[in-house]
Amino acid sequence: MKKLKIQRNHMKKKWLVLLIPVLALLFLGLGAVGQYNGLVDSYAEVENAQANVDTQLQRRYDLIPNVVAAVKGAMEHEEEIFTAIAEARAKIGSSQQGTGEYNQAQSQLDSAVSRLLVVAENYPQLTANQQVSDLITELEGTENRILVARKDYNAVATSYNKKIKRFPTSIYAGLFGYEKVELFQATNDAATTVPSVDLSDEE
Repeated sequence: MKKLKIQRNHMKKKWLVLLIPVLALLFLGLGAVGQYNGLVDSYAEVENAQANVDTQLQRRYDLIPNVVAAVKGAMEHEEEIFTAIAEARAKIGSSQQGTGEYNQAQSQLDSAVSRLLVVAENYPQLTANQQVSDLITELEGTENRILVARKDYNAVATSYNKKIKRFPTSIYAGLFGYEKVELFQATNDAATTVPSVDLSDEE
């Protein structure tokens, strides 16, 4: 009888020895699944925010030729701005989205469009044409939407970047290939010049 009890105790100890690593592996596995799903969700938010920015950038890209065509005749002495816009659009069209060249071209376009909107204030005759006024208003609105979309992206991207640096998420981020994403930086002109268009009727 004593021998039987000893055998049972021995078997229990054996099961405990086997059960502990199994439970530990199960715990780690569940932790890995949770961490992975969290990373997937965070990165999906970054991608969605980036898509919103891209939508507004495409809207501006498509709108600019109409604006330029409408104001170029009245703004004969601003050829430098139109050249800068044309060059930036050409670079955007020929570069791959997300590359350094593409982002640099978008920054150049930011600067050129900002200058165009500010200089347009010096041509009150443009506001006399309702179609031109509507186009400039639409471009200004698009610039504001780009600013908001980039700000929203930076907030989501910053949260994601912090998350993949924190322990233990940093381990799983490295394991699953989740890397830091870049934030949008304001260009010098964008940081110092706020586009403002006064479309009130001039006497």
